[in-house]
Order: sequence, then structure tokens, then C-alpha cells
Amino acid sequence: MKIGMAALRLVVGLLFVGHGMQKLAGWFGGGGIEGTAAGFESMGLKPGRDNAVAAGVSEAGGGALLAAGLATPLATTMISGAMGSAFYHVHKPNGPWVTKGGWEYNAVLTAAVFAVAAAGPGKLSLDHALGIERSGAGVALGALGAGVLGSAAVAARAKSLA
Repeated sequence: MKIGMAALRLVVGLLFVGHGMQKLAGWFGGGGIEGTAAGFESMGLKPGRDNAVAAGVSEAGGGALLAAGLATPLATTMISGAMGSAFYHVHKPNGPWVTKGGWEYNAVLTAAVFAVAAAGPGKLSLDHALGIERSGAGVALGALGAGVLGSAAVAARAKSLA
């Protein structure tokens, strides 16, 4: 189980780092802050720049923490919040299937980080090495709930500025 959890954290975490850096720095074909901000504005996420920074930091920062197995409940909160916003603002109207631009991939990633929060980051993590590992159903539900609340707050702010 040690290597399996480490592999899950590394793959999901590092891909989130890349996804966030697409937004923050334009890496890997991303739009950078300005391009992402324009896209967010067109979806009603205002102010676009603030939302682009928040999404990029949540994805890149949450991904880096997840990959390292450091502050794992915070990492899963950040990623759950980003996925909640992506679900609500981008993919929800398209139904579940990714072939139609749907939300299935967001759900898979949210379930994966929920599972990490519930099981814990494992022995091959900084949380474990530092003796600060926290896990369990309550931790996972708390992280998911905090992510959803953060996502809802972003949506409410955008709506009030529209």
C-alpha cells in the first residue's frame, strides 16, 4: 500500500501542478493569467483575474502539497474546491460524460483526493515523516465540505459582481 498511495499522490498531484501552472504561467499550452482571466470572464466568473489566480494557486499549490504528502487535508480541500468550481461553471450543463465536455473527470479526481484524505497520505509522505498525518472519514468529509464551500463562495462573489 505504501507505493500505491505514493503513486496516486504523485500522479494526481503533479498533474494538478501542471494544470495550475497553465493558468498561472501559461506553461504546457495554457493561457497564463491573462488568457485564463478572459476565459473566466466569458463564463461569468468575475473578476476574471482574481479567479484565475485563485484557481491556479489552488491547483498548483494543492497539487504540490498532495504530491509531497504534506498538509494533505489542505491539499485535498484546495483540489476539491477547484474541481467544484470546474464542475459548476464549466462542465455541469454538459452532463456527465467527458466526450461531451461533461464532469466525469472532475468527479474522478474529487473522489481520488477524497480517498487520499480518508486513507491518509501513507508512510511515504512528509505528513507521516513529520508526525502530522491526519486521515479518516471526518477529515475527508471536512476537506470535501470546505472545498465545496469555497467553490460556492467563488460562485456567489461572481454572481454579485455580474
